[in-house]
Order: sequence, then structure tokens, then C-alpha cells
Amino acid sequence: MNKCDYYQVLGVSRQASVEIIKKAYREKAHQYHPDKNAGDRSAEEKFKEIAEAYEVLSDPHKRAEYDRFGHRSGFAGQGYQNYGTDFGDIFSDIFEDIFEWQRSSSGATQRGSDLKYSLEISLEEAAGGSQTKIKVPRQEVCSACGGNGARDGVHISTCHACGGRGSVRYGSGLLGVQAECRTCRGTGTIIKEHCKSCKGKGSVRAEKLIMVKIPAGVSHGTRLKLSGEGDAGVNEGQSGDLLVIIKVRPHPIFKREGDDVICEAPVSFVKAALGGEVKIPTLDGASRIKLPPGTQSGRIFRMKGKGIPRLNGRGRGDQLVKVLLEVPTGLSGEQRKLLEEFAELSGEQISETQKGVLEKIKDLFST
Repeated sequence: MNKCDYYQVLGVSRQASVEIIKKAYREKAHQYHPDKNAGDRSAEEKFKEIAEAYEVLSDPHKRAEYDRFGHRSGFAGQGYQNYGTDFGDIFSDIFEDIFEWQRSSSGATQRGSDLKYSLEISLEEAAGGSQTKIKVPRQEVCSACGGNGARDGVHISTCHACGGRGSVRYGSGLLGVQAECRTCRGTGTIIKEHCKSCKGKGSVRAEKLIMVKIPAGVSHGTRLKLSGEGDAGVNEGQSGDLLVIIKVRPHPIFKREGDDVICEAPVSFVKAALGGEVKIPTLDGASRIKLPPGTQSGRIFRMKGKGIPRLNGRGRGDQLVKVLLEVPTGLSGEQRKLLEEFAELSGEQISETQKGVLEKIKDLFST
């Protein structure tokens, strides 16, 4: 029997590099792999011929002998023998994506897909914790057939092609490949009449109402994993998980920084000058802080333990209150007169050509 030239078998030139030879082998092996050509003896023989050609041309010593003597060399024409070549690692590398394709397309037991859900909450809910119900569209086990894919009352028989194993062996010896049975798609069973509800898939698309417990202290971007609440598995496979991604809405008053919250408190000129208590909003409700006399605009007061609870359960952050002085507007004649007197007592000279008292106050407290 005349053997084809190894370079022609792989479709490369005699000057081809090892990388080009490997690439050509990958493409040819994909094309004629027994798992993709079940029952095709010619494809199996072609696959062996490709493997033999690669066995020789991928090895520098064997290739040199073949280039010199052709099929009369000591290595050519012997079929795949794995002479000192770490062919197993090469084979594993080249066919990794083939086996991945087998797994992904297999009808055998498979874990369901994981799902993601974006949940928007308020800052108060993030701080205090809460629970809410969400509707999640997902694949669920078909209630009509219980997930087996068969119409009610229809007998499920063992696959004759694989004997119920779900896999068959293509080829023999070192070239033998264990792969899913194409007759039953890896299930090991044959269903003559499929379930009308799920069309034999074993699962249907449905919306599930799921309770989500939000722990106190979560922040924007926190991910909560709900095990088993994703898509149903295939052929009684494990269900996937549901990943709930928390999004915290901006708050009209508070700004969060880590476990602390920040807010601004407008304070009157009189209160800042004389001191006294000021009512302050917090996440827990209204509270009060005491201002010392002469409080300046922009001063920050810390309210211990009024911030966000820590996720590890160890205490809470603080609330930072920034005092902003309120400049009075719409002064009455008497109020203006009193302010002018105050300015004079403070050593300020008032004249018609100077700025009014209101403007001077604005200038003073805007710096």
C-alpha cells in the first residue's frame, strides 16, 4: 500500500516550522476526530494517518531521517508509536477544546447556570438590614415530567448503543477516545415520547419569587450568593446559584464614606456665636449636638456610633456633621440697625460708601 507524503498529509511545505506543523495537525485532527465522525471508518483511518505524520514531523531527529530517506526511514510507515515524544501532553493540549466541546454539548448530568440579579436599595436599608422579595426568571424542573423529559406514563428504556453507560469508545489502543453516546446524548436512556410541557428538556422557563435577606452594613456593589437559586440542572444535576448585586441609591442628606456617614447642618449666626444645642438628622432618627460658643462655619463634629453597622458585627461607624453658617436675608429695619451696632462694637467702621452689613457678613463667613 502506497503511503502519502507526510507533508501532504498535514498540508504543509517541507520548510514548515514546528509551530506551523502543530497548527496544521490541530486543524486536521479536529476535522477527522472519531468523536466527530462516529461510525466513519475512513475518518478514523485518516485520523491515524494524521497522527502518524505528526509523530514523525514534530520530532527533529525523525523529521531529518524522513527528509533524507522518505518512507524508507526507520521511523516512517510504522504508525503512531510514541517514540520518546511526550505525545500525551501534546495530545492533551491539542484536544482540550474538543473535550470541552463534548462536555458542554453532552446530555449527561450537568450543573445549572449561575444567575445575576441587580437589587437597588436605600441607604437606610443598607444600614439597618432588611429583607425583600424579588422575581427571578430562571429554568426550573418541569413539574409535568419531574425533570426526566418523558411524557407521563411513557416507558424510559436503556440505550442499546451504550448499554446505559452514556458513553462509548471510538477507536482502539492508544488512539481510543471515550466520548458521550450520540444515540442517547450521554443520558444512557431512550425516550420515545417527550414531555409536551418541556419538549424533553426536563426544565421550563418560569419566574420564581425569592426572599432576599440583606445584612446590615452592606455597601454599593456587595454581592450576596443564594446557593441553589439559579437555573435548574440538566438530568437531575445540581442547580446553579443566584448572585444578588446590591446597588445603594444616593441619599438626599447623607453621604457614605466607608462605615461613616457625613451630613451638613445649617446653623444660624446667633447659634454659632452664642452656642447651644442643634437638632441633627441621623439614620436612627433625630438627635442633638451641642455647639460651643464661637463655632466657625465648616467645623466638623463627630457623633460616635451613629454611622453604618460593620458587616463583621463589631460596632458601627460614626456620623460626621459639618456646620454651615446661615446668613440671614430679608432683614427688617430693626434687625439691620442691631447688626450695624454690633459691627461698630466689634470695631468695624460703617459708612454709606462701604458694603452693607449683610454683604459684609456674607464675606466674613464665606471664607
